[in-house]
Order: sequence, then structure tokens, then C-alpha cells
Amino acid sequence: MWSSIKSIVIWLAVLLLILCWLPVVGLVYLFDSDPARYRTGQMFRKLGKWITKVNPEWKIRISGNTSVDDRTPFVIVSNHLSNADIPLISNLPWEMKWIAKKELFEVPFSGWMMKMAGDIPVNRRDPRSQISTLKQAVHYLRNDCSVMFFPEGTRSRSGRLGRFTNGAFHLAIREQVPVLPLVIDGTQQCLPKNSWKFGPAPSIRLKVLEPVPVEGLTSENVEALTRQVRLQILEQLVEWRDESPEKVDATSQP
Repeated sequence: MWSSIKSIVIWLAVLLLILCWLPVVGLVYLFDSDPARYRTGQMFRKLGKWITKVNPEWKIRISGNTSVDDRTPFVIVSNHLSNADIPLISNLPWEMKWIAKKELFEVPFSGWMMKMAGDIPVNRRDPRSQISTLKQAVHYLRNDCSVMFFPEGTRSRSGRLGRFTNGAFHLAIREQVPVLPLVIDGTQQCLPKNSWKFGPAPSIRLKVLEPVPVEGLTSENVEALTRQVRLQILEQLVEWRDESPEKVDATSQP
């Protein structure tokens, strides 16, 4: 009973934040002449940061290379455990455009802000939409703004690391932009898949790994780059959880 009441109160606080943030983001958007809509995106990400603050049971620790130049473009990739990952990553001090399913852009208020911020919709049911997604991602990279991918494609139900698709790595090699891996753990119960209730998260961790250079790599190296970055994320999760790789890696036999 208490968890339901607590979740309702938090959702009301989140809704209030969204309603207050919409006109502010809209105002910044009107005066944002940057081709990457950089200032608009920065303002929108601050909403995510504040959302993480309205739940007093979320204890967040951020480590690693957080001092990267915010106008040096990266293809950023992360493992994906819950909806809480999005506001968590918004605590990082630089702007990035998110690749997100198009249904999120249709949600009132938050979806409108995603559009103004320049986030990139993708229709998972229409392979042709990937061409438009790629074009928009290239536009941002060439205008000194990073793009953000969850290469697992969806949230992990088990908390184990899923198989990576290679679209982000194709893009990085094609544009000769380094890959910046992020590792997340502890958000599994913050807002589980198919649940509206917020759970306790006494230890949420986000680590920014060192950039992975792609200079000189070609399309023949995509699979190797995908494996390399996934292995780095897997190794960090194994270290944090103090478990065997087989228990953390969803592609291993149970």
C-alpha cells in the first residue's frame, strides 16, 4: 500500500515538473539558432536530472570520464535496464540527441519537448525509417553534437546484458566519430518494465568509460567494434556485481 502511495506522489511531482518545463523549453527553442538545437536539448535534459531528485530513495553515483568536451561529438552507447536510465543519463553534463521509438514522441508534453530538443524518432516496425534516423544522426554529429543509442534495443527484463545491434557502430565508423560507452547498474527496480511503481534503489551507478577510437576502421570492422564495446560494458557489470560473466551475459547459456 505504502509503495503505491509513494509512487503516486512521485508521479504527481514528475507531472508537475513536466508541465513547468514545457514553456521553458519552448521559449529556449524559439531563440535557439544552433543547427543542433543544442541549448534546447540542454534545457530538456535538465528535466531528467530533476526527475531523479524527486525520489529520495534513489542514490546515484556517477564516475569515469565525465569531463569530455561537450561539443566533441561521440556515438554514445549504454546498456539498458529500466525507464529510469533516461533521467539518470541526463545527469551527465553534456547534450546528446537520443534515438528513441517514435511512440514516445506522441506522448503529450514530454513528446513535444523531445521534438523541440531534436531527439530522433525511429519506427521499429518500418525498416525504411532507419534511413531517416541515420540522416538525422549524421546531421547532429556533423554539427558537433553527440547521439545516444541503447544497442540492446529494449530494456533488459532480467538485468543481464543482451545482444547488441550494430547500427550505432556502423554510424561511428562511417562518420569516423569515437564511441563513448556508458555502463548503468542498479536501476532495475527503479521503474521496472511493465510497472508504474517506483522501487527503492540504494545504489544506482553510472560510469563513463574511455572513448573508443575508430580512426582507420572500415565497415569490415563493425562486428569487431561492436564486440569490443559490449565486452567493456560486460566487464564493468561483472566487476560491480561480483558475479561470473555467464551470470551477467544474457547471450551465455543459463
